[in-house]
Amino acid sequence: MRRKLVVGNWKMHGSIATNKVLLEGVIKGVGQARDADYVVCVPYPYLCQAQHMLEGTNIAWGAQNLCARGDGAVTGAVSPTMLTDWGCTYVIIGHSERRMQFHETDDTAAARFHAAQEAGMTPILCMGETREERDSDWTEFIVGRQLDSILRRYGPGVLKNSILAYEPLWAVGTGHPATPEQAQEVHAFIRARIARCDAEIAAKVRILYGGSVKPENAAQLFRMPDIDGGLIGGASLTAESFVPICLAANALDAATMHWAAAL
Repeated sequence: MRRKLVVGNWKMHGSIATNKVLLEGVIKGVGQARDADYVVCVPYPYLCQAQHMLEGTNIAWGAQNLCARGDGAVTGAVSPTMLTDWGCTYVIIGHSERRMQFHETDDTAAARFHAAQEAGMTPILCMGETREERDSDWTEFIVGRQLDSILRRYGPGVLKNSILAYEPLWAVGTGHPATPEQAQEVHAFIRARIARCDAEIAAKVRILYGGSVKPENAAQLFRMPDIDGGLIGGASLTAESFVPICLAANALDAATMHWAAAL
């Protein structure tokens, strides 16, 4: 049974004052909701604040990117060990905004994925297609290529300590999410592709959906059999929207565990 996971991606938002209000609200809102897992991925300057406020809670924290190289002459970059110094246990890899705006590739995403694992962090690998690619029936080709960039290099075993995220670019930040059925179709494809290499790992790896998830549609998405939670962008910026999404995941996991215990 896969435990639900909700990851907040603040992107380039935040301030010391607004972060304090947000994190206090999230801590209060999910402190007793212990049937699912929660993470916030914050901008680099706020990792210290996240560690200070979240240490000892049921909320983990992570970063939104890293450099695949260790310490060295790479001006402006942040190494994996710098992140672990601040208690990061998760890091987002290959987000669509990084791929599109900073020209990151499958190859650089694979290198960052490996570097995160080598440092003891759990990478959250993002995959997804553009509207044009979906309309051309290229979704499986694009998502499969992005997934294969990891599987070909490192084998399916690396997925034991990783999270996958399907985030269709046409849904990210648009207010027009994939329907639960559309998202489930791609999640099932991802799981089946992994199963061709290792059925046991495919059954256990958590695959999140990202793309305009809101309190109003979270439960419907999370009920899909291959959707294990969400990678939440805009709705993670206020406790009023993020907490209900977390609670939707928690409620579904609690109901599943109660059902399993009754068998």
